[in-house]
Amino acid sequence: MAELKQQTERERLMAAIAAQIRATLNLDEILNTTAREVRQFLNCDRVVVYQVELATGTARVVAESALQNCTSLLNITIATPLFGERLALYQQGDIRVLHDIQQESSPLAINEFLQQQQVKASLTVPLLYGDKFWGLLAIHQCSKTRQWQELEVELLKELGTQVSIAIQQSQLYQQVLQLNAQLENQVKERTKELQLSLDYEAILKRISDDVRDTLDENQILQIAVWELAVAMNINGCDSALYDLGQTTATISYEYTTTLPSAQGKVVRMEDFQVGYNQLLQGQFFQFCELVPGSRGKVAMLACPIFDDRGVIGDLWLFKPQAEAFNQLEIKLVQQVANQCAIATRQARLYQAVQAQVQELEKLNRLKDDFLSTVSHELRTPLANMKMAIQMLGIILNRSQELFNELRKPPGEQSKVARYYQILQNECDRELSLINNLLDLQHLFADEQPLLLTSIQLQAWLPPLVEPFIHRASSQQQDLTLDIPADLPSLICDSTSLGRVLCELVDNACKYTPEGEKISVSVSAQADTMQICVCNYGVEIPPRELTLIFEKFYRIPNNDPWKQGGTGLGLALVNQIVARLNGTIEVRSGGGQTCFILKIPLVQAG
Repeated sequence: MAELKQQTERERLMAAIAAQIRATLNLDEILNTTAREVRQFLNCDRVVVYQVELATGTARVVAESALQNCTSLLNITIATPLFGERLALYQQGDIRVLHDIQQESSPLAINEFLQQQQVKASLTVPLLYGDKFWGLLAIHQCSKTRQWQELEVELLKELGTQVSIAIQQSQLYQQVLQLNAQLENQVKERTKELQLSLDYEAILKRISDDVRDTLDENQILQIAVWELAVAMNINGCDSALYDLGQTTATISYEYTTTLPSAQGKVVRMEDFQVGYNQLLQGQFFQFCELVPGSRGKVAMLACPIFDDRGVIGDLWLFKPQAEAFNQLEIKLVQQVANQCAIATRQARLYQAVQAQVQELEKLNRLKDDFLSTVSHELRTPLANMKMAIQMLGIILNRSQELFNELRKPPGEQSKVARYYQILQNECDRELSLINNLLDLQHLFADEQPLLLTSIQLQAWLPPLVEPFIHRASSQQQDLTLDIPADLPSLICDSTSLGRVLCELVDNACKYTPEGEKISVSVSAQADTMQICVCNYGVEIPPRELTLIFEKFYRIPNNDPWKQGGTGLGLALVNQIVARLNGTIEVRSGGGQTCFILKIPLVQAG
């Protein structure tokens, strides 16, 4: 009974020790707690923990708890060969029990080492987790020999398992901390790169806007040179225009505060044939001039200004000799060069058009090309503006409850809300204009094939009209939808048809006075589907009926809601209907206007 009570008490104490070990993920605390608590628990002279590095063949004492009269072994490093064949047994989980080291018959070097450290008896437990051998937990009795009890060995073995688990958890935790630190550093670096990239995008947008704001070729490159030099904080920047017939490059524009001026200098390409060959092929390069030249000892980046029609000129940028241009800087310069090429070509094109004003047809074609190019180039900055306006709205909503202000009647809104609404509306209008221009260009070029699908108008049309019903209701208009249940299927491009109907219904909501009616009706006639969009209370003058499908044409003084428009909506409708092999006509009189759309039930080819 006494032995059972003793065993229970020891197990309780062992559990308490294990709990203390598991209470921390700090490896030093785990090992020191283990050494201290085991020494007190077993009432021995010294407890040490070895960390064994098999790769280096060393074992170091990393934790110790000892009586004051015992020699300290902390931080002592010994060679693993001292353990002899015992090391392999330890790796297999074998426990070494020595009641009296002097009586030990095995001539191991480690035994001699322990005797030199006054050890009379020892108990050594390997620390393993999984198949990994981490080290040893060694208990030393220095004052006298000791008969280790089987219960002590078993409990210590169990504690060794708990310590091994705690070591594994601590190492895993440290790995997680290291990974987190590495991840944080990577995030910081990536954030820094992204911020720099965003800064360069802003610079590119500003330069692009500036060079596109002018059609004067003399200003385009001067703007680019000045903006690049100042924004990138470099020693200087210049630009040359090529005369390929004379194989010369004339430095026409420059900006520098520290370098000698070279403006007006004519460079013969044959004097630097290797470099100009690369530039003429549309390739950039950078190098460092070791021998002082006209610009001194500097690092240089040369980037061609070219498009699909050839090389126009180049941009040269200069930095201190010890520095180099990184990839983000090179990308920025290339994009600016592209914008300069576009702007320069546009400027030259404009000058050519001005010289041939009498050729109206050619002028109109060049105008369309110009609008298409500008639309493509403006879509990205305007999309960025729209995103910036949305972010501004979020910020203003936090500080001034902007969204609540926008819900108020216009006369009760704050100045900030009114200005924000104007900014948002104008940005949306410009984006709509650009998108419509691009869509028209695609329609004229017939770039996208029709994606024909079977459309059940009974199911397809109501969701399309639903938003306009809510809009009409908010404007005190009555919008009705009339769809027979027995309509046949319509084989058509649903996206194109939806665009046409949305434009027609949107116009009806836009131009119908308050209190009037809007109707959308569908009927099948022979081999065609007829859709009518009618609005009441407004008429189109007869002289305007032949003009409303022309680009940019808007009926004067016919917008009761003052919502504005681009004058491209019906031009788009007309082109899309033509692509759908359909027809559209407009009838106006008797206080109503009706657009009648006829689409073949089955598309040819």
